[in-house]
Amino acid sequence: MRAASGRAKDHGPDSTGSRTKESEDFGRYWLRSWLNHPALPVLITLLVMSSAIWGFAEIADEVLEGETASLDRALLIALRNPDDLSDPLGPPWLEEMGRDMTALGGIGVLTLTTLGVTGYLLLAQKRRMAVVVLVASLGALAVSSSLKHSIDRPRPDLVPHGSVVYTQSFPSGHSMQSAATYLTLASLLCGLQTRRRNRVYLLGLAVLVTVLVGMSRVYLGVHWPTDVVAGWIAGSAWALACWLLALWLKREGRVEPDVAVLDEPRATGSPCLPMSREKVFGDQPDDNSK
Repeated sequence: MRAASGRAKDHGPDSTGSRTKESEDFGRYWLRSWLNHPALPVLITLLVMSSAIWGFAEIADEVLEGETASLDRALLIALRNPDDLSDPLGPPWLEEMGRDMTALGGIGVLTLTTLGVTGYLLLAQKRRMAVVVLVASLGALAVSSSLKHSIDRPRPDLVPHGSVVYTQSFPSGHSMQSAATYLTLASLLCGLQTRRRNRVYLLGLAVLVTVLVGMSRVYLGVHWPTDVVAGWIAGSAWALACWLLALWLKREGRVEPDVAVLDEPRATGSPCLPMSREKVFGDQPDDNSK
């Protein structure tokens, strides 16, 4: 009896430790399953879009009430020569570079880019992806124009304009359309990449171009800073909406999955690797493929 009791005591801590390990393993499995759930990116995107819409509405409300006037004036004048407000800070080549940057968000460049990408997608028989690109660019133009007419904010009158303008000021059309177009194109290209650094590079490049376009608008004196911030927010939200449209098309099987399987060897479990259709969409593998 005493020996049996001793053996029971010896097995007690091992049993407790085993149950603890099983609980930890179950917790990790549950967390991994939740993080890999196909609905999680959609939920995060919807949350970000809702926050962007709320932020845009708040900025628009502050602009209409005149609460941002002092900040806008201070930032705009800070980019000018104090002795001559018609002269932007920096050498002449910097001002010329500002015009080059602002052209990247102009109607001409964005139209050429959109038509070029759309033409390629049509040749590649990806008609629905071509529709997504057109919606991203033309839709952003339509929304931007509607917002400009609705809010009807005058252009800055503190400094001479370094670029020709012919529409209202809020939000910045260059900022919004460049964000919507370049971010959408980058997201579509990221779907073809299997390495995280490639995706980061593409998205980073799109963000950089968008930021430079917006900053050039303030530097040239054709937009208030809050116009540009609002344009960035609205354009990013529109790009996210287009990304959701592309994701829905893939989920319905109306376009081919983005990521192709690489033949080169790669480490298992890397977060930057492509997932199979079963993992992305939760489809069951075909029995005939086994």
